[in-house]
Amino acid sequence: MIQSRKETFRVRVISVCFSVLVLAIFKPFGLHAWQWEAYVHLLAIGLLGIFVCMLTEVILKYLVRMPHSLDLGVDYIIRRNLWFQCINTFLVSLMICLYRHFVLSGRIENNRLSLGNFLETLIIMGFCSFAIGLYWRYKFRSRYLAAELEETRMMNEQLKKLQQEAEVQVDETTSTKSDSDPDFSTDSMAPPSTIVLTGSTSETVTLQISNLLYVEAVGNYVKVYQWCEGQVRSDLLRATSKQIEESLSAYPMIVRCHRAFLVNLGQVEKIVAQSGHMQLLIQHSHDLIPVSRSNMSHIKDTIKKVN
Repeated sequence: MIQSRKETFRVRVISVCFSVLVLAIFKPFGLHAWQWEAYVHLLAIGLLGIFVCMLTEVILKYLVRMPHSLDLGVDYIIRRNLWFQCINTFLVSLMICLYRHFVLSGRIENNRLSLGNFLETLIIMGFCSFAIGLYWRYKFRSRYLAAELEETRMMNEQLKKLQQEAEVQVDETTSTKSDSDPDFSTDSMAPPSTIVLTGSTSETVTLQISNLLYVEAVGNYVKVYQWCEGQVRSDLLRATSKQIEESLSAYPMIVRCHRAFLVNLGQVEKIVAQSGHMQLLIQHSHDLIPVSRSNMSHIKDTIKKVN
């Protein structure tokens, strides 16, 4: 933890030094009028910049509820860095505008606080933030890739455990039903293993939940893919994916991974991740189903329930 904080502080200091170097080269805000004193002002701006970076870390941790952690996955790290850049760029621009107004306006009247000056400062610091972000992304690319591979490996292991637990529960339920009175249900709350999906027309699709592969939305219809009699079968049903999702809400293994796809995690062969994007390789059909960023956390949470 201490090592992680030291590295974070080092990264922030280097980033601030880069921004100060840019200001020293181009001398905006009338800094050229201060001659040698300009470097004193740049040093002061640099120190204030480090303070603002630490303030942004506090805001992220306690207000945005995004603590610094390398254990929450690559997607979390990238998303947190974007939040940091947005908040920090705004605060640094505001800080420089105030410094221009109270300190630098003695020789340059145009440094008075105004919306135009703030936008000018925001554009300059936004450029610096963008360049710094590209640098650190390239710098830590190998680390991100290694973390992404490790995260994917662990999720695939957890997925296998989840599938095994689901199979055991199905076997226990089947065994219990066969040993008990056929007219007596031992678990009236358990959802049926077979379901009939209906749409807005008279067509229906009957399927074994365990054999469902995925559901794809196609315009005003949905395609229901299932493993049936040794082959992949697709049935077209006039319905929305939202209606099908509600019909399958009792089955926790069936989750939404994309606005156009519902998948059965029990039929996912493996998770494929590359450059922050996740896909699910479906058994039997070998189709790669995309996982949108908005649904990625839900997929991860569902898989991690085995822990």
